[in-house]
Amino acid sequence: MVAYAIAGSLKVDVVNDPLGTDAEGNPVYLRDIWPTSKEVAETVESCLTPEMFRERYANVFEGPPEWRGIETATGETYVWDATSTYVKLPPFFQGLQPKPEPVTDIVGARAVAKLADSVTTDHISPAGSIKSDSPAGSYLQGHQVPAREFNSYGARRGNHEVMMRGTFANIRIRNELAPGTEGGVTKHFPSGEVMPIYDACMRYQSEGVPLVVFAGKEYGTGSSRDWAAKGTRLLGIKAVIAESFERIHRSNLVGMGILPLQFKDGMTRGALKLTGEETFDLSGIAEGLKPRTDVELTIHRADGSSETLALLCRIDTLDELEYFRNGGILQYVLRGMMQEAA
Repeated sequence: MVAYAIAGSLKVDVVNDPLGTDAEGNPVYLRDIWPTSKEVAETVESCLTPEMFRERYANVFEGPPEWRGIETATGETYVWDATSTYVKLPPFFQGLQPKPEPVTDIVGARAVAKLADSVTTDHISPAGSIKSDSPAGSYLQGHQVPAREFNSYGARRGNHEVMMRGTFANIRIRNELAPGTEGGVTKHFPSGEVMPIYDACMRYQSEGVPLVVFAGKEYGTGSSRDWAAKGTRLLGIKAVIAESFERIHRSNLVGMGILPLQFKDGMTRGALKLTGEETFDLSGIAEGLKPRTDVELTIHRADGSSETLALLCRIDTLDELEYFRNGGILQYVLRGMMQEAA
C-alpha cells in the first residue's frame, strides 16, 4: 500500500518520493530514517517497566471519589428499579413452571390487523422518535417524563411498556381493517371504534379475546429486529397468517411462542374479504401439531355463515416445535437449566 503525507493540498508519495535532502544534498527517504523493529522493541523495553503499570492500574476498580459515592446494590442478580422508564422487568418469565402447559387450539380470535405485501420489521418494530400523542408518549407523560426527554424507542428498548406501545405504530402502516386511516390504528369489534392498535389489543386482552394478524407476501422483511416479535407477543397476538414469511422473522415469531401460518393453494388475504367483524378458530394445534402440517382456519362471519380452509404450519423443524410448546425459545432454555439443576 502506498502511504501519503498530506501537506496542504500537496500529496507526497512518502515511499518513493524523498522527504528532503541531507547536508550533502543527497535525497533522504522515509526508509532511511524509519527505525527497525528491533530498535522499536529496545526503546519500549527501556522506557516501560512493570512498576509503571502496577502504579497506574493497582486501584483501577476503586475509581475516583465521585464513582465511589454512587449507591449500588449487592447480590448476584439485578435489582429492578420500579421507577425507571428505561429498564423494566419484562413479563416473559412470570409464573414460569417447570413444565409447559399443553398447547391449545385458538378459539374466538379477532383480527387486529390485515396488512399488505412486504410489511417489514421496521413497520412492525418500534423505531425512531416517540410522539407525544402516541400510546408510548402517553405512558411516559404519565410517568412524569416531559416530551423533551422522551428520547427514542431505540434508547428505551429496555422498557417493554414503551416498546409494546410502539409495535405496529409506524406511520407508514396501512391497516385494511380500518380503511382510510394511516399509521398504527385498527377498528375494535364489536364496538366498531377506531383506536391505536395497542389500545385495541389491551381492550381485547381485558375481554379475553385472542388475536391474529393477516398479511400478504414477504411478511417481516428487512432487518432482524427482535422487538418485531417481542412486541407482537406482548400485544396478545397468538398467530400471524401470511401469504409468505421472511425467513428470520418467521423464526423469531416461533421463538416468541407465536404461530406462523401460511396460506395454501394460491389463497390470499384479499380473497377472504375480511372486514374485521369475523371471529376465527384455529384447530389442529392441540392434537398432534407437527412441523409443516396443516392447521384448519374456520372463519365465522357476521351474517352467521362460516367457512374452513387449511393453512400450512410454518413451524419448520422439531426443535422449533419444542420452542413453540414451551412458549418461546428462552422459556425452553430456562426449563432445560431448571432440569439440569434439579
